[in-house]
Amino acid sequence: MFLSLLQQVNIEEKIKNAPDDEYQIGILIGSYLPLFALIVLAYILYRYNKNRNKDQ
Repeated sequence: MFLSLLQQVNIEEKIKNAPDDEYQIGILIGSYLPLFALIVLAYILYRYNKNRNKDQ
């Protein structure tokens, strides 16, 4: 969490100064992709541990 505060980026300012629409799409994908990856990782770990405990 501390690193995210240090790396805080103003997305609205980047979108406003974007040269074209593809750049805006790249900014949105780049800002949401890490969150999506963490959600998928958490789900995989949850399913793994749930199945591991069921076998015992």
